[in-house]
Amino acid sequence: MKYLVVSDNHGDRQILVDLVNHFQEEVDLFIHCGDSELPADDELFAIYRGVGGNCDFDSRYEDRRLITTDLDRIYVTHGHLSNVKFGLSKIAMEAAEQDASVVLFGHTHQIGCEVVQHRLYLNPGSISQPRGQIQIKAFAIIDATEAGWDVQYYDRSFAPVKDLHFHFSR
Repeated sequence: MKYLVVSDNHGDRQILVDLVNHFQEEVDLFIHCGDSELPADDELFAIYRGVGGNCDFDSRYEDRRLITTDLDRIYVTHGHLSNVKFGLSKIAMEAAEQDASVVLFGHTHQIGCEVVQHRLYLNPGSISQPRGQIQIKAFAIIDATEAGWDVQYYDRSFAPVKDLHFHFSR
């Protein structure tokens, strides 16, 4: 299964539309990790499985969400309530409580992915306002198989970022 993961578009609705138009035939699940700054009833959220972030003021957003696929239990949260700017300890406890195999979050606007104790943690970075050492407006696609996860980051023009491709065993 393929999961497209995006976060922190901060009001840029068109990029979310463009992602759907470009990848709808390739991706099984579109996931948004918050700070869209769109209303929770925007028609895009019939496609994207999303959560609210610290810049999403519509109270209809969920703070956390668990998505179950044939291969994974995916825990999604923006990250601000899990203090991800200070490490993964809190979000790791939350994910363990949910028995999640994949943990997706945004908030920091910084690209990152790693596997810790057989659990994939991924931040797609920000599609609009990147921060940190990797200054690429980015999103990620996870290709999940029974053997593991293949993670490819893409830039805003949908081109794969050569040095941001990872494979992790389960």
